[in-house]
Amino acid sequence: MDIARPDSLKRKRARQLKYGVSAIVVILVMGVGVSRLKPAAPGVDRATLWIDTVQRGSMIRQVRGTGTLVPEDIRWIPATTSGRVERIIVRPGTEVAPGTIILELSNPALEQELNDAQLKVNSAEASLANLRVQLETEQLQQEASTAAMEAEYTKAALQAEVNQQLADKQLVSALTLKQSRLDERQLSARFDMAKKQLAKSEESMTSRLAVQQSEVAQIRALMALKKRQFDELFVRAGLEGVLQLVPVEVGQQVAPGTNLARVANPSKLKAELKIAETQAKDILIGQPVSIDTRNGLVDGKVARIDPSVQNGTVTVDVTLDGSLPKGSRPDLTVDGTIELERLTDVLFVGRPALGQEQSTVGVFKLDPDGTASRTQAKIGRMSVDKVELVSGLNAGDQVVLSDMSAWDAYDRVRLQ
Repeated sequence: MDIARPDSLKRKRARQLKYGVSAIVVILVMGVGVSRLKPAAPGVDRATLWIDTVQRGSMIRQVRGTGTLVPEDIRWIPATTSGRVERIIVRPGTEVAPGTIILELSNPALEQELNDAQLKVNSAEASLANLRVQLETEQLQQEASTAAMEAEYTKAALQAEVNQQLADKQLVSALTLKQSRLDERQLSARFDMAKKQLAKSEESMTSRLAVQQSEVAQIRALMALKKRQFDELFVRAGLEGVLQLVPVEVGQQVAPGTNLARVANPSKLKAELKIAETQAKDILIGQPVSIDTRNGLVDGKVARIDPSVQNGTVTVDVTLDGSLPKGSRPDLTVDGTIELERLTDVLFVGRPALGQEQSTVGVFKLDPDGTASRTQAKIGRMSVDKVELVSGLNAGDQVVLSDMSAWDAYDRVRLQ
């Protein structure tokens, strides 16, 4: 029978304790090491990402918007008087000349007013002619009376002269001479009065004729107004172009001011672009614009900027310099790119999916080991497809521009 030795038992227990402590230490060291390891970077398919390289050089700032082509010359033709639409002669889409009759209205009351005005003109002209004859007769009578008075005065003057000669020879008495001199003076005064009456008669004739002529002119103006209104019942284009719209129907009663037709000149078009209000702050009159009609590009310039904002956009009118491609017509949808300015010697990169002007954004910069690390980059001015970089990146850096919000919890991703 074996007998246990106390020394060997102690040594065995010491070895077991040593092994246990060593195992615990190893486990603790491994736990601490694992806890200090970075989390594994998630994998991202590189083919699904938009990657661009930071560059230094010239950058063109642009804004883009959609819009339509509209004629520069558009004329709405309103009704100048009330009437009923009798017939529509020309339909939309037809080329028209200024004198082309588009539709015809009727207004019996206006026709009667025109006839009455014509009769009033005839009556006023007859009264004017009658007055002229009457005044001319009175003038002739006054002239005859003045001529008779002149003859009597001349006769009295001659008689006074004869009597003076006879009195000098003492052939007539002094009383006879005095009487002849008195007759001469009286007839001279009456002749002067007759001449003044003749002059006043001429002035009176002129003023009375002016009054009657004014009445005739007033009645003629009224008749001309009625005649113009009657002629405007035959609605004419007034402009060479294409009839775009006739918003009335046969039999419809229209009031003065109602729009009856719209005519536009399709040979002279402009573009009306809708620019987001956040991008319109740097647009100025005269800036160059490129208009894409889907059939070609046309250059133009900013001609007008609407001062108001509608539905979050600002309307910008663009005059076109070149010839429009075939197929261009009013209301055609177009895209426009406005050049704001040219920046020289700046860092720039493609426009990231997220980020605003003068802000700091986190972007993933590609590392040589096939991963991408989050980097804070400060954005300056922005364009349609590019942004200026103020700090955070250098020329030659490759960055991911796609939306990486799904990996906001990670500072590093692995490109697969």
